[in-house]
Amino acid sequence: MVTNELLIRAYRNMCYAQVMAHTYEQNRSVCKYVHSTSRGHEAIQLAAAFQLLPCDYVSPYYRDESMLLGMGFTPYQLQLQLLAKGADIFSGGRSYYSHPSYKGPDHPQIIHQSSATGMQLIPTTGIAQGIRYLERHLQERLVKGPNGELPIVLCSLGDASITEGEVSEALQFSVLKHLPIIYLVQDNEWGISVSASEARAMDAYEYASGFKGMGRFRIDGSNFIEAYEAMKAVVDYVRENRTPFLVQAKVPLLGHHTSGVRKEFYRPEDDLEEDRKDDPFPKLRNYMRAAGISDEVVHGIEEEAVRRVESDFAAAMAAPDPEPDSVTKYVFKEEARKMGNEETRKRGDEERGGKNEEERKIGNEEAKKPIVMVDAALYAIREIMEDFPEAVLYGQDVGYRLGGVFREAATLADQFGKHRVFNTAIQEAYIIGSTVGMSAVGLKPIVEVQFADYIYPGFNQLVTEISKSCYLSNGKYPVQTLIRVPIGAYGGGGPYHSGSVESTLLSVKGIKVVYPSNAADMKGLMKAAFLDPNPVVMLEHKGLYWSKVPGTEGAKRIEPDKDYIVPLGKAAVVLQADEHAVTNGNSCCIITYGMGVYWALGAAESFPGQIEIVDLRTLYPLDEACVYETVQKHGRCLLLTEEQQSHSFMESLAGRISHACFRYLDAPVEVLGALDLPAVPLNVGLEKEMLPNKERVEAAVRKLIIN
Repeated sequence: MVTNELLIRAYRNMCYAQVMAHTYEQNRSVCKYVHSTSRGHEAIQLAAAFQLLPCDYVSPYYRDESMLLGMGFTPYQLQLQLLAKGADIFSGGRSYYSHPSYKGPDHPQIIHQSSATGMQLIPTTGIAQGIRYLERHLQERLVKGPNGELPIVLCSLGDASITEGEVSEALQFSVLKHLPIIYLVQDNEWGISVSASEARAMDAYEYASGFKGMGRFRIDGSNFIEAYEAMKAVVDYVRENRTPFLVQAKVPLLGHHTSGVRKEFYRPEDDLEEDRKDDPFPKLRNYMRAAGISDEVVHGIEEEAVRRVESDFAAAMAAPDPEPDSVTKYVFKEEARKMGNEETRKRGDEERGGKNEEERKIGNEEAKKPIVMVDAALYAIREIMEDFPEAVLYGQDVGYRLGGVFREAATLADQFGKHRVFNTAIQEAYIIGSTVGMSAVGLKPIVEVQFADYIYPGFNQLVTEISKSCYLSNGKYPVQTLIRVPIGAYGGGGPYHSGSVESTLLSVKGIKVVYPSNAADMKGLMKAAFLDPNPVVMLEHKGLYWSKVPGTEGAKRIEPDKDYIVPLGKAAVVLQADEHAVTNGNSCCIITYGMGVYWALGAAESFPGQIEIVDLRTLYPLDEACVYETVQKHGRCLLLTEEQQSHSFMESLAGRISHACFRYLDAPVEVLGALDLPAVPLNVGLEKEMLPNKERVEAAVRKLIIN
């Protein structure tokens, strides 16, 4: 029921939004950071906000300041973000106006919000996926409302973003899994200067009809009464029935697209005048008068709004900027989760691999045989899922029928159930991006991209949402996820199943990248990556999975015990040079990882005692201390990678080594990688010609040592 008290509450917040928009226009030189306002959208935003409980999650988009006001955030709090001040509760001055993130008991929860329109649907649908999982399988961890209400998720978006491909992935998953999420489409018929008729063949309501099981409403979003009653009905329905719903709210755009893209740049006056007829502000004011609310009360609300916004704006302007040294905070969450006893962790920290690895006593070692890498990964995840009921594994073909195209998840669904180990559609963006929402509600997702070459459809989510979440939420929402990626070339895999992508991944800040080269490291790094509270991409070379490639028998190792961990950022010396060769200046070091370890070991046979090999194991964070110490010890260095060489991670590392170790070098730092071809060719002879091998490593080392 729409009471007078509710009307007054809505009108007060609508006045705040209107005065704030006017204040920003009058102070454009002060409000120098790009921003949008909610003018024209206020009614539907407030109607939606008033339905939400602190147990709910909401993803506003960049025009949703009225929604934030309706949830209880103050003009002062919003203006601190507008002016990028240090006390900004959302991002500490790092993100734009109306790009909130919030975690607390007094408002709905808000994960990091990006500016990439439409991209928020996948992480937000991931929240609903996580809530549904907790509701069905971990009820004791599900946060409910004050009267036992089940949480729902609200995702706000503009009509122009409905054409995004990733929107389709989210909608498809939501109806497939019957998720408790509402997609609120605010349709003002503009995508910056692109009109609806130019951009879409159908509106959001019509589009939603193609997703079987999606409820849908079309409403006048400029009418607060209609919007409130519709949103209440939808929220109540989703809270009770746990199925997705799409609401298309027609609204006028009365403000600029942003402060930098002015409406007069592209909209004719007659178009603007037509939109003004649907201004929700006078509509609500007239309704209040019809409901018997006096003009004196109405004017009092308006005058109070002016005083409040002016006072808050002045206070926000006077607030200090962020401390400059805060700029490096919250790239990662530093509080690492622990597993196993201190002695075991120390052993993992000090372990250096190589032949000594198999000499370590791990239980009754005499009764054990070396295992292949693919089994080490399987055993690691099995132990993780035994110890952590919040751990789930999903991706293409990892479920109970196949257990992964490399059988790396075989038997896991049978052991832990189809709810914990399950298949997804061919949706790399959803697989990767949904981990944001799953992590936000307390789950620990392990997901798989089937081949490294297929990671690119999910790259948008990795860059836009995952990598920035911790930093732009001021540490509130680190994304704890392990993303498994089979990688590398061997035996004619061809151009779309053999690529190396580590340099591309390493260009993204805010994620960690690991690359094991043997079964013990596979298990130890898998455990460490899972326990790390940040996003970790684990690259797993397909050619090392079963040690079928000649020369890779050493990738098999005795399986470490359950508590064994290889800390991220710790390299391993897999072959040491003789002290005599080092003293005589007749030695060389090879810095490598993955398959490069075995090319290097093969080449080292031609240089007895002269070669020291470092397996990086973790590409980020990088064990720079080990790298520099090793290079300084030998004075000659070869960096070996399977990637195409030019502009690669290893070429970048060569520059860093040259700078840090210049006075120790007896020769230029050499890099050896694959030929600079756009893809790995299918023919095995052509593939072999493209890649490094032990003979090419031998030639490079000989050149270094003779030099």
